[in-house]
Amino acid sequence: MQRPIIAYGHSILKQKCNDIEKDYPELDKLIADMWETMENANGCGLASPQIGLPIRLFIVDSKTTFENLDEQDQGIYFEKNDSCIKEIFINAKIIERSAELWEDDEGCLSIPELSQKVKRPWTITIAYYNKDFVLQRKTFSGTTARMIQHEYDHTEGILYLDYLKPLTKKLLEGKLKKIARGQIKTRYPMKFV
Repeated sequence: MQRPIIAYGHSILKQKCNDIEKDYPELDKLIADMWETMENANGCGLASPQIGLPIRLFIVDSKTTFENLDEQDQGIYFEKNDSCIKEIFINAKIIERSAELWEDDEGCLSIPELSQKVKRPWTITIAYYNKDFVLQRKTFSGTTARMIQHEYDHTEGILYLDYLKPLTKKLLEGKLKKIARGQIKTRYPMKFV
């Protein structure tokens, strides 16, 4: 079932989320709904606060992005041995970030029609539980790491806008107010403040 995506301006997007237990009610259905919601919106990731749930759960699909790039761009945005993922992250904690930063455009399904350049570490190590609640500890690089960091930030109450310079944020103010008020058209269902 597709769920409406919470738009910028809603307080849940600025809230730090809570861990969940293995017996979280209807977890499999929630995860299936999140995949359907993300795919319907042509996204590459989705965090639970974006559908109104303040829990530490997010999904990332870097496989589709990788497959849609030409071979040259695949080499730029993904490490040669980097495994692209279609993964569920539960109760995730980033435990290591590389000193090497890179800047690239980021957008967000909760902030439609906007994108900005954001600097992020090239490589991260993250501990999380998979859908079977088996503890994982993995290292990711490039675009996969960027997508994970973006969604992880949602569970920390952080938006990519929070990384922008004050002047850049000021210039976006009018557009952000329109998004918060629902004065935009999107190709996917949204819930506005």
